[in-house]
Amino acid sequence: MATGINGVVAGVAVKPAPGALRAKREIRAGGRVGGHGAALVRLGWQIATGTLARYVSSSAIALCADTAAFLGLMRAGVAPAPAAALGFMLGVVVHWLVSSRVMFASAIATVRAERRRQQALFLASALLGLVLTTVIVASAAAFGLDPRVAKLVAVAVSFTSTSALRHMLVFGKSARN
Repeated sequence: MATGINGVVAGVAVKPAPGALRAKREIRAGGRVGGHGAALVRLGWQIATGTLARYVSSSAIALCADTAAFLGLMRAGVAPAPAAALGFMLGVVVHWLVSSRVMFASAIATVRAERRRQQALFLASALLGLVLTTVIVASAAAFGLDPRVAKLVAVAVSFTSTSALRHMLVFGKSARN
């Protein structure tokens, strides 16, 4: 469970595990944590606070918007492919807002031209995801398969493709070089 500032979750104080604060300080200082399971503690801390965790978190929020729109549109009688495309586009907007304002605020360019470049690259990766999603769902529907299952496959394929591009080109270290 993620905690907010000062280890508080929904107004309830969370006490860190014994030795966790020391391990956290040593990891931040670049030192080694001694004792049994030290490597797992270091690895777990890096995964839980790193780029992957932030990207997965922002993607999960965007996926909720995408899925809600997709299912709502399908229920309203919209064909599977357009419903998938519209849901995906809503998810892209939500993903950009969450990523740029919360999850990767420190990786967002401050110079106007560079920020526009980041937005354009984010949009380009989103277009790739949109094409993949639409093609997968439309193909499944053409073969009479359940579009909800196709959407799950499309989510996995799109997430893998767009996250790699965004990590390398939009928010990652190579994007800032």
